[in-house]
Amino acid sequence: MTQQLPQVPSTEPKLSGVRNFRDVGGLPTTDGRSVRFGRLFRSGHLAHATEEDAAFLTTLGLHTVFDFRNHADRKVEGPDVELPGVRNVNIPLNDPADGKEFWKLVSGGELDQLREALGDGKAADRMSDSYRKMIVERTAEHSRILHSMAEDSIPALMHCAAGKDRAGLSIAISLLAVGVEREAVEADYLKSNDPHRRYKVRRTSTSADAMSPEVMELLSPLFDARLEYIRAAFDTIELTWGTVDDYLAQGLKLSPETRERLRGHLLDGR
Repeated sequence: MTQQLPQVPSTEPKLSGVRNFRDVGGLPTTDGRSVRFGRLFRSGHLAHATEEDAAFLTTLGLHTVFDFRNHADRKVEGPDVELPGVRNVNIPLNDPADGKEFWKLVSGGELDQLREALGDGKAADRMSDSYRKMIVERTAEHSRILHSMAEDSIPALMHCAAGKDRAGLSIAISLLAVGVEREAVEADYLKSNDPHRRYKVRRTSTSADAMSPEVMELLSPLFDARLEYIRAAFDTIELTWGTVDDYLAQGLKLSPETRERLRGHLLDGR
């Protein structure tokens, strides 16, 4: 039976310029251990962090910030704030040209165009497909992340733009690698739906219905964290490699020794 997930500590910060921040500490593993607090964090981008936000982040003792945004993301949002003594590693998990015209449509398209592109389940299907692609096409990147954490990169913070998809999947893979229960991984992933964590939808369209309820409903699958998305990734792992262990060993080239070092860095002792 899945252990009850820990409550979010009452000290969880309310960062004003960084969305979707949280410590993944406390999540239970299948062998009765749990993720240590203060070792692995996740969030949206740090480009708009205030001085107060940066001051808080500095107290975490971070070794590395993994930024999964591509060049186009960083051009729009800006680079992360610099945190003294913290290494920033940019590992893009999607191509800047991937879906460029699609995201222009999302931002500025009119209602009829959005209905055509996103209606009838098309938006959700696109999201599930993006998770499948990240699993099979980004094995080198995910391998680099886990090997880096096994060596010297913890405490670490992982982020993309919203902290939901690229960071969400990378966090999920990291948690599976140290034996966190699948249901606990999914529960953490779904926290990105909390109102104070969600990415704010911005549109360039100036039409009267640019932010209408119908438009928001059409866009919702793109900005939701849905179980079907993360499970599409898990299903792809099993369809391609058979098991998570084989995915980690064959797809990500993680040796048993590397996984044990990861456990040592991320988990509480027995």
